[in-house]
Amino acid sequence: MSVVMLDCTLRDGGYYNSWDFEQDLVQRYLHAMAAARVDYVELGLRGFARPGFFGPYAFSRDDHLKDLGLPKELRYGVMVNAAELLKHADGPNAAVKLLFGPAAESPIELVRVACHLREVSGVLEACRWLKTQGYRIGLNIMQIAECSVDDLVSHVSVIPVDVVEVLYFADSTGGMSPAQVSTVVASLRQHWAGALGIHAHDNRALAHANTLQAISDGVTWVDSTVTGMGRGPGNAKTEYLVLEFAEQRVDANTAPLLKLVSQDFLPMQQVFGWGTNSYYYIAGKYGIHPTYVQEMLGDSRYSGADLATTLEALKDQGARTFSSDTLEAARHFYYGEISGSWAPRDTLSGREALLIGAGPGVVRHRRALERYIRQRNPVVVALNTQSRLDDAVVDLRIACHPLRLMADLRDYAGLRQPLITPASMLPSGLRDALGDLTLLDFGISVCPGTFEFAESHCTVPNTLALSYALALLASGGVSRILLAGFDGYASEDPRNHELDQTLELFQAQPGVPELLAITPTRLQLPISSVYAL
Repeated sequence: MSVVMLDCTLRDGGYYNSWDFEQDLVQRYLHAMAAARVDYVELGLRGFARPGFFGPYAFSRDDHLKDLGLPKELRYGVMVNAAELLKHADGPNAAVKLLFGPAAESPIELVRVACHLREVSGVLEACRWLKTQGYRIGLNIMQIAECSVDDLVSHVSVIPVDVVEVLYFADSTGGMSPAQVSTVVASLRQHWAGALGIHAHDNRALAHANTLQAISDGVTWVDSTVTGMGRGPGNAKTEYLVLEFAEQRVDANTAPLLKLVSQDFLPMQQVFGWGTNSYYYIAGKYGIHPTYVQEMLGDSRYSGADLATTLEALKDQGARTFSSDTLEAARHFYYGEISGSWAPRDTLSGREALLIGAGPGVVRHRRALERYIRQRNPVVVALNTQSRLDDAVVDLRIACHPLRLMADLRDYAGLRQPLITPASMLPSGLRDALGDLTLLDFGISVCPGTFEFAESHCTVPNTLALSYALALLASGGVSRILLAGFDGYASEDPRNHELDQTLELFQAQPGVPELLAITPTRLQLPISSVYAL
């Protein structure tokens, strides 16, 4: 049985660098693929214009590909997303004719169409036209683990073998085991007589094992990428498969590929961070689209605990396909109408407030801060569970983010202060888990670009604890807000920009209390010194 090895680094890896690979790197890569006797290289996607900048391998136009000096030892392909064809105003047949000319005039031999099972019938005529133009056709069924046997029967049985040469199944969420791969192969074999291929994702570090199992079960086309570079945790690794089958490939030379890995792709991996980890494993186990993890890992607002608890929320919501709206909703998940049962004005009106953040400035100036508190008696409000000051001088704690609350449950158990939080809007299980804590219920709603202060609730532009705290103190009618431990982040850190925007918006509201930072800060705040006070 001859295995066809297809490397799709320039296509799947492009999700990390917007398909903008340097041409010198592409030349070294193609040379390495040829030397290793890889059969096909998928040079990228082929599709239509879209907002934002994307490099040449997001479009893979023939004129660009011809300029690469493609090695003649290799065969080449591109991938088309079925969704683009089906959404085209003039329909999929017209769309595909805009993207492709005759194969005889193109360096491309293989066209693969990536589709969900429900999209298969809609693209078959487009595949048939491509076949008449001289292309070999592959059909890639995405998210195969979510397809029922009945659905496979009804959709796969209508695929014409004389049009589609290879039928791929993709473990898009990376949750399959080798045993499940065997089950899928057996199901497909009952209704498909042509060649089968596998595209494995590595969420659970099983992409290589799943690929080998598929080969053992009779699959003859296999996908891989260099170092596994691909969306989310990535794919089966080309270098592993090349080494696995090197003895079966005449004159295969693995040295250029291994050099490419060490000199080019491993340093790139340090920058972009593909590869499996615990979060991708969770996503794979529960069928969560890996882009959720990829987006959160690239967003400095998410700590490790935030990632884990967001994935827990996504597990219950159903997140087979990626949606930025779904991700944002999973970060918040407040329930019911905006409400609260505690009015801070009864406790805070007219008092000076000292808001304590988690920055190192609190530790460096702890003695001075504690002296100030004992001498001037401000109401001291600490964000979340931070304990950089003597616990005896802290009056209240404040937290609003359900995910942060879930992550810090054990820490709250040892704290004595009442916790200000939107208690009546939290999931009931979370409220129960907070146990014997005294909860001061101050409601919250989130509306970008907005601060509003009501008697027992507020509207804030985001779910930062700082935003909630500032709104609470403004609603409470404090005379002034001193801030300690809001050091800020490195200048290029996007969290600085978000904090500065929040502070600027708050200070622009009429009648809000004066803000004054009294420990060092990089944020756009009026600043004095705790020692001067």
